[in-house]
Amino acid sequence: MSFFEEKNPEMDRYLEAHASSESEILKKLRRETYQKTTQPHMISGYQQGRLLTIISQMMQPKSILEIGTFTGYATLCLAAGLAKNGKITTLDVNEDLAYLPKKYFESSEYAGQIEFKLQDAKEYLKETDEFFDLIFVDADKENYAEYFRLIKPHTKSGTVILFDNVLWYGKVLEENPKLKSTQSIQELNDLAAKDEDFENLILPLRDGVNFLRRK
Repeated sequence: MSFFEEKNPEMDRYLEAHASSESEILKKLRRETYQKTTQPHMISGYQQGRLLTIISQMMQPKSILEIGTFTGYATLCLAAGLAKNGKITTLDVNEDLAYLPKKYFESSEYAGQIEFKLQDAKEYLKETDEFFDLIFVDADKENYAEYFRLIKPHTKSGTVILFDNVLWYGKVLEENPKLKSTQSIQELNDLAAKDEDFENLILPLRDGVNFLRRK
């Protein structure tokens, strides 16, 4: 949920009304996510989806990594900018929900470019030798700092990394937080700001997106 959704829903509706329209497949996927999942708020929102699509279209990446598939909304948004011979690898561990993103991936125009893996992201990052042009992380927040450390060796000059939920509903302002998730997000934001190999900016979109680019 975004700040405006909670505090000023009229502004949130205004922002959506003044963004490019959502494709039919994304509308159907968003609707089914709310009908069939217990935590539909985990879906990348319409506005965030637009951001992911525009960034991907600007970059035209050959290789995208997504950590945290959920129902595949963000995956399809990212895939919209892939180079013709490009590929997006999306990782998740929820076997019970896997049928939903698979269904939409197979019916999308990007079916041949999406590789959906039911695999722990930390294991994958330790095993793969691939470098990525664009990386989107929206998974278990307790591992955000560890993801950053594992992702860095798979980046090159110009690689863009996006971490979602980095404002954590305002909990990042807490001193001595008790929740491991809050601690890890705070650590990630500190690491991103201090790492001289990257330049970054936290966008206050929805629950905050840490936008990093490798120099």
